[in-house]
Amino acid sequence: MVSVLSTLAVIAMAAVAIVLILGLWNMMKAGSANRSQKLMRLRVATQAIAVVLIVAAIYFAS
Repeated sequence: MVSVLSTLAVIAMAAVAIVLILGLWNMMKAGSANRSQKLMRLRVATQAIAVVLIVAAIYFAS
């Protein structure tokens, strides 16, 4: 169970990094402000999922 949660947490952290990079890239190239806003909201959602998975992995590991 812990290894599954740990793997999912790493995947979620990678997703956060990818969405963050996409959002920053869009802002740097003066892309659509609406798209940047959607990407940053998606980043917050993926961060929340990652935090929940990390806390669950720590909880079940102890």
